[in-house]
This record gives sequence, structure tokens and C-alpha cells, in this order.
Amino acid sequence: MKKNFLLLLTLCFTFSSVQTAQADEGMWLLTQLAKKYQEMKKRGLKLKEYDLYNPNGTSLKDAVVIFDQGCTGEIISKEGLVLTNHHCGYDAIQALSSLEHNYLEDGYWAKTYQDELPAKGVKVTFIDKIEDVTDYVLSSIKAMPEANELSYFSPELLNKLAKKKAGQLAKGIEVEIKAFYNANQYLMFTKKVYSDIRFVAAPPSSIGKFGADTDNWAYPRHSGDFSIFRIYADADGNPADYSEHNQPLKPKRWFNISTKGIEKNDFAMIMGFPGRTYHYFLPDEVKAWKEIDNDIRIQVRDVRQKLMLKEMLADAKTNIQYSAKYAYSQNGYKRAIGANWGIKNRDLLGHKQQQMQGLLDWCKQKKINAEPYAKSIADIKTSVQKERDLKRQLSYLYESIIFGMEFWQIADIQRWGEEKKASFTESYDLEVDKKIAKALLTLYCKEVAKEQQPQAIREGVAEFGSAEAYVEHIFKQSRQLELLKASSIAVDEDYKDPLLLFRQSVFAKYRELLDALDTIDKTKLPARRNYVAGLIKQHGRDNLWSDANFTLRFTFGNIKGYSPRDGIAYEHQTYLKGVMEKEDPTSWEFKVADKLKEIYKKKAYGKNNRFAVKDKNGEWLMPVDFAATTHTTGGNSGSPVFNGRGELIGINFDRNWEGVAGDIQYLPQYQRSIICDIRYILMLIEEYGECPRLIKEMTLVN
Repeated sequence: MKKNFLLLLTLCFTFSSVQTAQADEGMWLLTQLAKKYQEMKKRGLKLKEYDLYNPNGTSLKDAVVIFDQGCTGEIISKEGLVLTNHHCGYDAIQALSSLEHNYLEDGYWAKTYQDELPAKGVKVTFIDKIEDVTDYVLSSIKAMPEANELSYFSPELLNKLAKKKAGQLAKGIEVEIKAFYNANQYLMFTKKVYSDIRFVAAPPSSIGKFGADTDNWAYPRHSGDFSIFRIYADADGNPADYSEHNQPLKPKRWFNISTKGIEKNDFAMIMGFPGRTYHYFLPDEVKAWKEIDNDIRIQVRDVRQKLMLKEMLADAKTNIQYSAKYAYSQNGYKRAIGANWGIKNRDLLGHKQQQMQGLLDWCKQKKINAEPYAKSIADIKTSVQKERDLKRQLSYLYESIIFGMEFWQIADIQRWGEEKKASFTESYDLEVDKKIAKALLTLYCKEVAKEQQPQAIREGVAEFGSAEAYVEHIFKQSRQLELLKASSIAVDEDYKDPLLLFRQSVFAKYRELLDALDTIDKTKLPARRNYVAGLIKQHGRDNLWSDANFTLRFTFGNIKGYSPRDGIAYEHQTYLKGVMEKEDPTSWEFKVADKLKEIYKKKAYGKNNRFAVKDKNGEWLMPVDFAATTHTTGGNSGSPVFNGRGELIGINFDRNWEGVAGDIQYLPQYQRSIICDIRYILMLIEEYGECPRLIKEMTLVN
């Protein structure tokens, strides 16, 4: 009897707790909203379903945009203001900065429309329409004589099908078909893309990046991580190239902004464009992800970033040139460390083992043939083992050379336009790159066997005696580097430029590795498609969320702190006094601007302190950031966070260290989105930036 009870208990655990989404877990498609709506109402949502997503009309969905190439933004006024993170606007702000006008260091507040600065190259994208085109895609592929199992995953093929279905498109309109659930479903997105974007406002980096690398991925946080841009359009509101005659866009929808504030356990919802997750990994893939992707990234970027930071701290110009590069590198570096922590300490291998075994056990219980799924699992495992050494080589090649060094890009300089050349040279220092290249090539040659190295590196190191000497030779003898300052050079036909040979050899090896991995993928991709199809059959598609792929999703939860370790508890809200407590005038990460200190001293938190709250002793407190149990990842940066009435209460800008492994498995006790409180943003606009015109065009509600 006891034995039977234990067996029943085991089966119940396997079938009920493994892979149907836990509370707060999931990056759900808007087409799944109906399935989640009642649960959201119970949690505190006050809106109607069609207020969030209405395929036949306007909704809050229409106020959520892709900002540039990898972030989310939201429309916050009837005049086309876009709010996103400071780190999302960072590249654009850097491009507009100079030693004379350092908008990164000093911030910027456009006092008039005429002061709004064109952000060249930045785009803002609306999602106009979402259609389920699964039947169309499947029938089209089946009708193709040349189609094979990999056709279901081909972005090129899917884009051709999208264009065929959409027909002729107007300027600024794009269509895209994306695969979901590992090519078990397809959705088509019709997009409207605006390219005349102007920079409007941002706080100085001492506010927008307060805590910088030390606080990155950490909580409690005290960062005012926001920037503001504006969309301009032609007279009819359509996308148009930059023109002084363009007008601020009149959007279909924008967010009302709550000044009421938040309380612990309040309902919170996010819409945005999460980038990539690995929810359907097998245990073998989790292990490989840690030991290859993450461990190598951590090792190589640690070397690169230490050198980069040393040069940045020594010279103001270098700091401007490399600040965005350093921030981008550091972001991936700390993410890898956090993911490894979750894998090790939260038994993610065990979670994925339960997911995998649960499917096979369910088939047995339901008397369904499990062999196709068992074969898919075996095929994936075999593929992971086959690709292990190839991925190790690829990771070192990419992190050390392709990502880590810059000089090889100059091989293509003669094909660049003047604008691209100017952009590159403005953010490039030859001597800094040489120091980094010497260190990284030394590391690469130590970790990768000679016979696995690109031919030019293998022969160059042998000829000149060391990796450092080989790099020195490239920088001294390459005529290509002269093109950084000259428009043309005279080169003998027989001259073999070492930089060109280096680049050619590196990318020959890169393509060789990719081709080898692609061959293995021909087995792995179809196998995972079948594996996920089994999970869908087991749980039902609407009870599972598809891995993130930078498409519009929603997630919901509650405002809540957490306890990362025994004896430590973090509150849900942080305040401006925490900024003052963290201040360190000797550290560039924790410097506090004099004007912000004056605001704190005077307790000048907006007109009549309208953006502040009083504590139990009657003291005014200025909220800064807060945490919520929502499920987010990269790409959700800048995402709107709104309350049960659909009012903006903050913008997402980070995740906590302990929750980074949520890309594989949601961790309810530890996973938190880190959010900049909208009241802090409003206070900074009004008091620090002294830019009330922006507040006036917003819709504030209490």
C-alpha cells in the first residue's frame, strides 16, 4: 500500500508540476490572451480583454513599440513621445555626443521641438497586425518539391512566404513570419517602421547608469534608467525619411501615466519584445550551455573588459569612444555569470530532466506510442555530444577575435560609405584595440589547439614567436589601417596585407565551424520540433509558452521583493535616500550629481511633492525603482510596466542576478524584473531637467 502511494505521489508530481506554467511564469503571445484573461482578472486586472489586445481596433498593444534593433519602448503622449531605457538609447546618445556636448555625461533636455536632435539610424516599429498563418506556411512548404525538414525553420523561406501573402507594401510597412514552439506554429506580423526619430531627453549617466557594472543584474537598484525620443512622420502620419518638414506623430494609442504609485502585491503587467530563451532545452544542453557558452564568455570578456576599463578611466575621449562597447560586453558577461549560478544552485538540470521524463511517462500512462519522442530526445543528445568540441572552438573564436577585436573590420573599409567610416573612426582607438588584441589572441592560442586555429594565426604565431608579436606585425605592416585617415592608398599588386590575410583566415575557420554545426542541426532541429510537439500534445499549446524570439509578448505578476539567501530580505521598493547612501565620489559608478543632491536636500519632488510619498513619520520619500515577479529577458529592456487599470507605473530595465537562469526555467522565489518607477522619471523631467513641456503633453492620472 505504501509502495503504491509513493508511486501515485511520484506520478502526480511528474504530471502536475513539471511543465504547465507556474504562476507568473511565461512570455505569452497576445493571441493567448483569452486563455490567461480570467487568471489576470483574479490577480487584479481591471481592463477588458479588448483593452489590452484588439485585433479589430486600437488597444494598449498599439502603444508598445520596438525601439531601434533590440529594445522595447512605449508611446507616452499624443505627440509621439517614446519612453525607453537610458541603455537602449545609449548608442544614439553617444553618437550625438562630443567633448563639447557630452550628452552621456551631462544629460540632455530639449526645451523646444527645435531642440530635438535627429537620431540617425534609429528606428521605431509598431506591430499593426498579428495573424496565425500556420496552415498557410505548412501547406506552402509541403507543396515545394525542394522542401525538406529544415525548410520549416528557414527565416529566408518564411520571409518569402510573408511577402507573397502580403503583396505590394507601402513605404515603411514590413511583414515577417516567425516560427513558434520550434516550428509547430507560425504567426505573421505586419509592421509600420518609422525612421525619423529625434532625441528629446535623458538624464546624465550618473543617474541613468547609477551603479553601472557593480549594480548590473543586482537588486536593490537605484537607477534612473530612461531616455526619451520622439517619432516624426509626414503630414499624413506615415513613415518618412528625415525632413525638417516632418511633424510629431499623432499615435493611435498612448499610455496614461499613474502618479498614484504602487503597493506591495499590486498587480503588474508588462508588454514587450523578449529576445531569446531556452525553455525546452534537454539536461545535456543546459550542461553544454554552462560549460561552453557561458564559461568561455566569462573567461574571455573578463580579460577584454579589464583592459578596456583601464583605458577608459585614463582618458576622457577613450571613455566616450568605448563606453557603449564596454556596457554591451559587460551586460552579456554578467548575464552568463548569473545564469551559471542558477544552473548550479537551482537544479535546472533536474527541472529539464523532469520535463523530458514527464513526456515519456505521460505517453506510457495514456498508452500513446512514446518511441517517436524517445528517438527525438536521443537525436538531440547525440547532436549535443557531436557539436561539443565544434562549439568550444566557435565560442573561443567568436569571443576572442570576432567580438573581442575590432581591427579586422577595417578590411572592408573601402566598401564603406563616408558615414559608416566616420562612425567607426569616432568610436575607435588603434592603440586600445592593439592592447586588447594582443591579450585576447594570447588567450585564444593557449585554449585552442594549433591544428584547430585559423591558418594565418597558426603560421603567424609560429613565424613571429608569439601571439603578441604577430599582432604587432599586423598593426605595423598593414596598409589597410592607413585608410582610417586616408581616402585611398597605393598598394603593390603582389603585396599580401597581413590584416586582410588575418581576416580571411579567421572567417574561413568561422564558416567551416558553422557549416559543421549546420550539418548537425539538420538532425537536432527536426528532433526538437517533434519533442515540443509532444509537450504540446501532453499539456495543450495554450498552457505552454513558446520560447522568446523578439516578438510581442505579455507577462504578469505582482509587485514583490524577495529573499535571496537566509537572513536577507529585499523590499519591493527603493528610494532616493538609497542613492545618497550608495554615493562614492571616488567611484565613477556611484557619483551623484550636485543638482540631484540639492533636490534631495530640499525634498523638491515635483510641484507640491506630487511624485513623492510620505513615510510613517511624515517624511517625504522619492521612489526610484521597484521589483515585480514578471517573467522577462533581454529585449524587454524599456518595456512598459502597467497596473490593473492599464496605467504606466514604470519601465522595465533589468533582472536580478538570481533570476537570470529564468531563460531556461522560471524560478518563482527568485525571479524579479527590476523596474524604474515612473514617478522618479517624472520628477527628474520636472525638477532636474526643468522640462515641464514634456509633462504637459502626457496624460497623468491619480
